Amino acid sequence: MNLAIFASGSGSNAEKFFEYFRDKPDKHVSLILTNKQDAFVIERAKRNHVPFEVFNRQQFYESNHVLETLKRNQIDLIVLAGFLWKVPDNLIEAYPNRIINIHPALLPKFGGKGMYGKYVHQAVIEAGEEESGITIHYVNQNYDEGKIIFQVSCKVIPSDTPETLAKKVQMLEHEHYPKIVEKISMNI
Repeated sequence: MNLAIFASGSGSNAEKFFEYFRDKPDKHVSLILTNKQDAFVIERAKRNHVPFEVFNRQQFYESNHVLETLKRNQIDLIVLAGFLWKVPDNLIEAYPNRIINIHPALLPKFGGKGMYGKYVHQAVIEAGEEESGITIHYVNQNYDEGKIIFQVSCKVIPSDTPETLAKKVQMLEHEHYPKIVEKISMNI
């Protein structure tokens, strides 16, 4: 199984995938795709000897450049890991139920356009929620509305800040995301 990871930032989740699949010869991260030339995920890809490609908005939305890159690399499954652009229809159609995202809250609450990172955690705290967590879901044409695959929660305590809550949620991401993706890959 060839896995492609789309990331826009530091790539800490990508790093966990590199580690998790390192000793699994039939499953591995084959490609990193990013929309940011300065994303730290590129350094992580280099350190782990994983090919990467940087693309721009036009290549993503107005051409088949990214789709052709995925096909050329024989990608079976796509994982979004801190990738903030909406996935275009040509990718969703080419990879039905084979594009997976992780969201740093318990969907359907606190999802949608603009709900990422510190904005999600701030909204959870401001709403007085007693728990937050992660949602792993399939990607469809709408932000954070694809079928939910897996959720796990953590407590939100009165002293939590967006930063402390982010750390709790990130621990859940690192623990569960690669395992859930591996389970999904067994059905592909």
